[in-house]
Amino acid sequence: MTPRFVLSRRRLLTAGLASATAPIVARVFGISAQAQDFGPAGGKLGVVGGRDEKVLFPGPGLPGGGQTEIRMVQSIYTSDPDELDVAQRLKPFDPESWLNEWARVAERNEQFAEGYAAAGLKVTAQEYYRRAQEFYSNATLYLPEHHPRQLPTYKKMREMFDKAWQMGLNKQTAAKSQAAVSKAEVEKARAALERYQTDLRYATITSPMDGLVLSRDVEVGDAVSSILVLGSQATLVMTLGDVSEVYVLGKVDEADIGRVYMGQRARIVVESFKEKSFEGKVTKISPLGKEKDNVTTFEVRVSIRNPGGELKTNMTANAEIILEEKKAVLIVPESAVVYDKERKPSLEVPDPKAEGGKRKVAVKLGISNGVKTELVEGLKEGDKVVLQ
Repeated sequence: MTPRFVLSRRRLLTAGLASATAPIVARVFGISAQAQDFGPAGGKLGVVGGRDEKVLFPGPGLPGGGQTEIRMVQSIYTSDPDELDVAQRLKPFDPESWLNEWARVAERNEQFAEGYAAAGLKVTAQEYYRRAQEFYSNATLYLPEHHPRQLPTYKKMREMFDKAWQMGLNKQTAAKSQAAVSKAEVEKARAALERYQTDLRYATITSPMDGLVLSRDVEVGDAVSSILVLGSQATLVMTLGDVSEVYVLGKVDEADIGRVYMGQRARIVVESFKEKSFEGKVTKISPLGKEKDNVTTFEVRVSIRNPGGELKTNMTANAEIILEEKKAVLIVPESAVVYDKERKPSLEVPDPKAEGGKRKVAVKLGISNGVKTELVEGLKEGDKVVLQ
């Protein structure tokens, strides 16, 4: 009769077999034991089951005084080449074989790790250090604490752990340093982008106002200089103008400047439109007078609305600032007025009977625009006068 028992690893340890039987290979998922009855002569020395009893492990007695033989049957499920190598070379029931085989593959992985570390391949070196640490740990799994190789093997395991950990720490530090470098490069690239965008904006000339191009001073392909570099010496590219409103610059004598004020009406005449006058208003009065030939004048700007664009830039124009206006009055040319020593005005009219064919008539004058003067009394409408 051959009864069969299935024992767990915990049962084996309970039976006191952990130090006497073959150690368990890593990743063992199933362990079974075989028990055999050898007859009624329990405890009898001799050959049992065809094997020397010295290699058997004594078990509990069976009914009838029989002896039990315990044999380890190991099942390994792994695809790791090093673990398979250990399983194939491992001697049954030999703790030293267990230690030697795991230490052998651990040393091999340690050598790989050292080689990869020397080549600068830190990620791969860290993985092999981790494997070496795991295999050294397996080697010490079933060694008693007093075993002479227990402590050296444990130290090797700890050494592999420290190196793998240091590799990871160095990798983390390097990653942080690389992140800082990358961040600096990003900031540098962003600054370069902003600089290039600024240069592009400088290369694109945008009109600061609505209007017309009055002149273009460069041709396509000409070299130009920026105002940011040369200031007022920069290249003039073009002249722009808003011709919806134009202005006339004139000079007013200091005797009349006191009667000129902002917003004052003005009348403008140009050579191109002799029969037409344009209305304007005073928009600027210079606070500083300029003296020339003992005469002081002040520059005055008169602005004119020009929605139709009739008035062109640099046209010659005459502007009259209206100080006072009267309608339906007699007027005479200013050039016909004669003043005596007392600054009394008079006009000369044709008279065949008078000496020289003309005579003087005292008159009273009103306002004048410098070209025509109001005649208050002295002559009537239609009378002829002599121009001086």
